[in-house]
Amino acid sequence: MWTWRQSGKLMVMTERRILLVRHAKADRPAGVGDVDRPLTPRGHADAGAIGAWLAHRDYRPDLVICSPSKRTRQTWHGVALGMADAAGDNPPSPEVDYRAEVYDGDAADLIDLIQGVDDAVNTVMIIGHNPSISLASELFDPDNGADLRTSGVAAHAYGGPWDECGPGQAPLLETHTARG
Repeated sequence: MWTWRQSGKLMVMTERRILLVRHAKADRPAGVGDVDRPLTPRGHADAGAIGAWLAHRDYRPDLVICSPSKRTRQTWHGVALGMADAAGDNPPSPEVDYRAEVYDGDAADLIDLIQGVDDAVNTVMIIGHNPSISLASELFDPDNGADLRTSGVAAHAYGGPWDECGPGQAPLLETHTARG
């Protein structure tokens, strides 16, 4: 736990988490634009496996910031189902915010999105694409940042207000590449 003062009030909080998720394996059907590429059957299975892994580590997002592409939306759906199945319960659903910056932005844009998160949120998940998702991990922890493959997760710790979160301030806790 850590404390800080905000607007004259003493705030007490547990350590925050940043979960960076690269979308699961996507298909490349002829005539389908990049934003509309769906997951493969393996990708659907891997998305559920991501959710199970997150649930077993008690990494439950309060907020999901997701690219609006079809493959990232399908990844989130599979992750949510995998978390619920692994936990054997019906956990509260996080707020999900679909943002174009996650699809077409860079790592700095992802950090900007995190800096805009409300301080009531303890765990934020971003589901996106490479290279930006891996580069964000490397910016948060320059010595240990993750180069994520499809269905990869990088869990980072952070200990402060979201608007102050930036490069070098969120050490990598662990990574995982789900294979359902």
